[in-house]
Amino acid sequence: MSNMGPLLEVLLLTLPWLVRCQTRPAWARPVGATRPGDFIIGGVFPIHQDVERDGAISALQPQKCVRFDRGGFTTAIAMINAIDRMNRSPALREVGVTLGYRIHDSCSDVSSSLRVTAGFTGQEDCGDPEGTNTTAHPPPPPPVLAVVGAHYSEMSIAIARQLTLKSIPQISYASTAVILSDKARFPFFMRTVPNDVYQTAAMVKLLSDNHWSWVGILTTDGDYGRSVQDSFMSQATEMGICVAFREIFPESLTGPQVSLSVRAAARSIRGSRRVKVIVSFVKPIHMMYLTRELRMQTLRDGHSLETIQRIWLASDNWSTTSSLSQHMKLEEVGHVVGFTFKRGDMESFNGYLRMLLATGRGGPVTNPFLEEFYAELNAGRSVKDAPTLAYATLSLQEHIHDEKVFSVEMAVSAIAHAVASICRSRDCKKNGAVQPWEVVKALRKQSFPIGAKNYSFDKNGDINLGYDITLWRTEKGSVYIHDIVAEYAPLSNTFVYTSNLARKQLMDLSRIVSKCSDTCKPGQSKKVALGQHTCCYECINCTENYFSNDTDSVNCMRCGSSKEWCPEGSSRCFPKTLDFFSWRDGFAVVLLMLAAVGVVLVLLIAALFLHRRHTPVVRAGGGPLCQLILLSLLGSFASAIMFVGPPSSRRCEARQVTFGVSFTLCVSCILVKSLKILLAFQVDPQLQQGLRQLYRPYTIVTVCVALQAVTCACWLVLRRPFNHVVMYPTTMLAECHEGSYVLFGVMLGYIAALALVCFACAYKGRKLPQKYNEAKFITFSMLLYLISWVIFVPVYVTTSGIYVPAVEMVVILISNYGVLGCHFFPKCYVILFKRDQNTATAFKKNVYEYSRKNLDSVSVSDTTLPGERPYIISVPSLFRKSTDGGSKAAKDSNSSNSNSISIDSEVAVRQRSRRRTSI
Repeated sequence: MSNMGPLLEVLLLTLPWLVRCQTRPAWARPVGATRPGDFIIGGVFPIHQDVERDGAISALQPQKCVRFDRGGFTTAIAMINAIDRMNRSPALREVGVTLGYRIHDSCSDVSSSLRVTAGFTGQEDCGDPEGTNTTAHPPPPPPVLAVVGAHYSEMSIAIARQLTLKSIPQISYASTAVILSDKARFPFFMRTVPNDVYQTAAMVKLLSDNHWSWVGILTTDGDYGRSVQDSFMSQATEMGICVAFREIFPESLTGPQVSLSVRAAARSIRGSRRVKVIVSFVKPIHMMYLTRELRMQTLRDGHSLETIQRIWLASDNWSTTSSLSQHMKLEEVGHVVGFTFKRGDMESFNGYLRMLLATGRGGPVTNPFLEEFYAELNAGRSVKDAPTLAYATLSLQEHIHDEKVFSVEMAVSAIAHAVASICRSRDCKKNGAVQPWEVVKALRKQSFPIGAKNYSFDKNGDINLGYDITLWRTEKGSVYIHDIVAEYAPLSNTFVYTSNLARKQLMDLSRIVSKCSDTCKPGQSKKVALGQHTCCYECINCTENYFSNDTDSVNCMRCGSSKEWCPEGSSRCFPKTLDFFSWRDGFAVVLLMLAAVGVVLVLLIAALFLHRRHTPVVRAGGGPLCQLILLSLLGSFASAIMFVGPPSSRRCEARQVTFGVSFTLCVSCILVKSLKILLAFQVDPQLQQGLRQLYRPYTIVTVCVALQAVTCACWLVLRRPFNHVVMYPTTMLAECHEGSYVLFGVMLGYIAALALVCFACAYKGRKLPQKYNEAKFITFSMLLYLISWVIFVPVYVTTSGIYVPAVEMVVILISNYGVLGCHFFPKCYVILFKRDQNTATAFKKNVYEYSRKNLDSVSVSDTTLPGERPYIISVPSLFRKSTDGGSKAAKDSNSSNSNSISIDSEVAVRQRSRRRTSI
């Protein structure tokens, strides 16, 4: 196609000469409306809709124009009126010049347009081809100063190439092809309307605002059709709008191709049921044929006419064509949204039209188009006939295109003010005083007024005023096509509605859905199949932790952070729930109550033991060691409370260290009591003596606790416990990480080792006197401790979740209550409810009964341990009877030092018995 460019240029340059230099019939010579003046302005208007294409006519002969177009005729009259007004304007009166015109019919055909344009360049004829009749035609008129026209872009493109050879400016009032803004190719072309880039942008904006993404497009073949289609397709693609079908109508209105293309377009529209919006850039006659064909096919197939209802986005080609509205029923075709050029004040034009029809032609004006109009209107009546004039006026008023009239007036005003600006500095009465290229320079620099506003051409030769948006409506059987509901502002790409009602009327159309696929809801994304339009897709649910919060989302977005989550098919992310062993948890409440009860019991027992510290039961239970054990249990219960609530690094450190040190203190005190029992079973005198020297209760307790304190200190220094958040799919678990599980195990293992030693020592003394014997209680409490912690280890390792702290808390409470229940509850029972047994006499009697069962004769000697006061029992005196029934023994006992009662007496008895047995 690139190699055809120069050839096309040559053909275009030689075509005027070929057309001009041929023998033409009289009816084929260019005729038009003319008026003399100092400067002539050419006009090219579609007075007829087509040419008669007859194969019998030679290819070099022009065709006859057919189908009188009243809309094009009224636009030509607008130019005549505009020139008359400018001749009376101060701008031209000041310089003393007038404008004339030569208006020709383009017949809506490119060849015809080129033929009439040849006359504008002063090369209309070559004379008689035989050379025998040099007076057959008058000499050609001088070239025009500027040309107004043409209507269609195809004709303007051809005319612009021809006028460029003579540097004649051309101002179109309706051609909107984008290519005409290219000043490198069309340097002398201008227009008073925006190019199609803005019209297609307005259409795409309307489609996007109403979410119409599946549309059809209708265009007319030719430069204009291809240009507007490319412009629309590129902008629509950027906005995610897809074209379901494209139908192209031939430029010619005659011939079999027209009916074939109309039928194909009707089938495409009816076959695309999801396409509810159609963008149409075709000519009015094509739309009329199409609506008829749609109706005929629908009725022939037995379907309802409602099935062909669509939203039609009408271009400026046919959006204000009154004759078309008479052939379209909105009840059948649906809704028509028109895009039209800006309009001006029509009062002057309407007045001129009425005057023109009343007076006909006269003076220097020649207007054969007016004669043809009357001939077509009523050939049998006189032009002056009143009914005919009234009917003619009404007929033309129905075909007035307000926006085109305004555009023509702008074009004439621009030329007039350009001429006036040139003639202010020179005498323009001389022939050739003003050249066309000078007018071009003045047009580019000069602004011109219309009404109260000034207008000027931009660097591309365009005047971009935006568009008016119209909405066709039906009222009492008539279709109104001029109701403006909004204005389109090209610079901001926005619509400005004329009223709230207009906004509502236009927005109500958004309820109509024109999409290839159903709308994907929030929480879904579009999946486009390979090879399909991007507008045709499936809706797929977003996967877990991915979401979409808008309709028709292309992709699902991942939740912003690890602290958020969302389920499958979600429209938003949710913050993960922070879980921990909470104060509000029912299980936690129960454990906390048990810990609180334990604290209260410890305090009460401590107060009771302190109050009864001199009684045999308290002293037999260890005396001051009991207070140390109770203090350690208080710390252990406090550590259990720290396992509930949101964990923090300080709490994680404190709870384990507090438990480790406090319970080590408890077991160490019990160990001292167990070692005392062990001494009672030691047979070897030398070993016994050595053990007596090593037995230092408080030193043992201090050393044991110090070793645990060192372990905890190393733990805190090397790898201390810390707050740790574990991420789960929907939750976050806040827990304490023990830092070093090895040191954690060493701490617990150390306590277990002490407990095991206590258990072993106490087990040997389980058969001592029952009343005050603690060996069995120590054995049971340590066994309970060891079993609970043995169970704890596998449970702790295998358990996960918020109840991991509860596992350790339960074991701590079991251990604490085990010590309380085995060591203190029996003593409290004796102190509170068996006071008669909490005396020195009862204590000695118990030892006596135990000795009597095990020995025939027992002499209890001094058996004391280092650091304790001796308590000597004279066993024979226990057997001596007094007349007062034991009062003597009681009296002796009361007279003895009651503070010397201790478990050593039982140990001594047991030790003596074992020695006698061995002898």
